[in-house]
Amino acid sequence: MISLTHYLVLGAILFSISIAGIFLNRKNVIVLLMCIELMLLAVNTNFIAFSHYLHDITGQVFVFFILTVAAAEAAIGLAILVVLFRNKRTINVEALDDLKG
Repeated sequence: MISLTHYLVLGAILFSISIAGIFLNRKNVIVLLMCIELMLLAVNTNFIAFSHYLHDITGQVFVFFILTVAAAEAAIGLAILVVLFRNKRTINVEALDDLKG
């Protein structure tokens, strides 16, 4: 039987991997977006686990809204990335310092 602790450990591992990915790879924008998506999935795992074990649907409703925001974030982020790649011919974060004020 899988307990609540197993789901929480899985969420913590996914969250830690995403944080490590953000800090270790600061050059590729696509990897940064993937790490943010992984972070949101870790939070969703915790919401679903607590929702299941507390027999409350509120966590699942939060997951629905988080997935909606994540889809919008991915679509807008990739659209911005495509525009930046067309203009600069790179997706290296360090080469995109023209956007600084």
